[in-house]
Amino acid sequence: MRSSPTHKWRVLLLLALAELLAMSLWFSATAVMPSLIDAWQLSTGGAAWLTMSVQLGFVAGAVASALLNVADVWPPRKVLAIGAFAGAGLNALIPLVVDALPLALVLRFGTGVTLAAVYPVGMKIMATWTKEDRGLGLGLLVGALTIGSASPHLVRALGGVGDWRLVLFIVSGLAAVGGIIVWFVGELGPYRSAAPKFRWRYMSRSLTNRSLRLANFGYLGHMWELYAMWTWIPVFLAFAYGTASDDSLFGRLGADRSAAFVAFAVIGAGGAGSLAAGWLADLWGRTRTTIASMITSGACTLTIGLFLDGHPYLVTAVALVWGFAIVADSAQFSSAVSELGDSEYMGTLLTTQTAMGFLLTLISIRMIPGVVDWVGWRWAFATLAIGPILGSGAMLALLRSPEAAKLAGGRG
Repeated sequence: MRSSPTHKWRVLLLLALAELLAMSLWFSATAVMPSLIDAWQLSTGGAAWLTMSVQLGFVAGAVASALLNVADVWPPRKVLAIGAFAGAGLNALIPLVVDALPLALVLRFGTGVTLAAVYPVGMKIMATWTKEDRGLGLGLLVGALTIGSASPHLVRALGGVGDWRLVLFIVSGLAAVGGIIVWFVGELGPYRSAAPKFRWRYMSRSLTNRSLRLANFGYLGHMWELYAMWTWIPVFLAFAYGTASDDSLFGRLGADRSAAFVAFAVIGAGGAGSLAAGWLADLWGRTRTTIASMITSGACTLTIGLFLDGHPYLVTAVALVWGFAIVADSAQFSSAVSELGDSEYMGTLLTTQTAMGFLLTLISIRMIPGVVDWVGWRWAFATLAIGPILGSGAMLALLRSPEAAKLAGGRG
């Protein structure tokens, strides 16, 4: 196999592009939530389920994949491509045949199942191409995932504010293109392991091994915050921009369109954050980088609501910092698991980690509307701070353990 730097980075960049396009499916329905609330007369709980159904589907698909060792036993590029094609098809059915919430939730659940064949498997492929620069490589992949997750907001802002069906069709087409790309360029790299024997109990190592458990607990703290913020920040921004003066940028564009543009920028900023943290983690250590990221994002959860009655630009500035920091650490939890566990079952460990994290997001996503009804938007996001606080504690314990020597070439 060729493994020159030029060939390596060509594969990694195309893999990242494929992941970006395929993961645009994740928030496609969430991005058009304001239109669906009006079209289908949704409650806030029903709107929350548009995202939660995808999370549930992802968890179901990830658990099944981990039990069956799919990412390790089957050809990863084919698994990823088929997942992208299937997700594109299910997502496209919503604008074609759905006019009420129940069937939409079934299709979104199915989309989540297919994405379990996209995200963790993409990490497995990326990890086989990297070693000393694994933090940067997985940071690139998670950065692409982040921009992909943000892209439906941009599609909507550019022309889909009044046509939610168009947004879903465009996103489905993008995901299908991602599947085509990875089918042709998604080969495994030089750090691959031979396909192992099927061991359905191997996923339990994620909790029985102390170092893996700490890395996964750090990831859970990160995930408690991440998807609740990504789900509700567009609604929060629309609320904040609703009082903007008519002569301001937000007033001229309108609260809804302004929120869509800024939501794309806020979520997309995590792409730069993920790449920067990946580079930093390879030099400074995974545990220190994740702790710094969680402290920054946790501070934003506690303070963003304080600017709600001030100028909208202040809210936007804090939101952009939050978007940059909140996902910056994500790839480093995956890198840590890949370095602490057995390489031949890396795909199973990564899939188990993501399954646990996305299961937890069901609670925090559904919690936010209730907190808003109770205390309003000013303090709603502050309830997410418990995640980065506990996650930082877990990573500090990992830093102080002997197993930290296995991370980032001994940097912890």
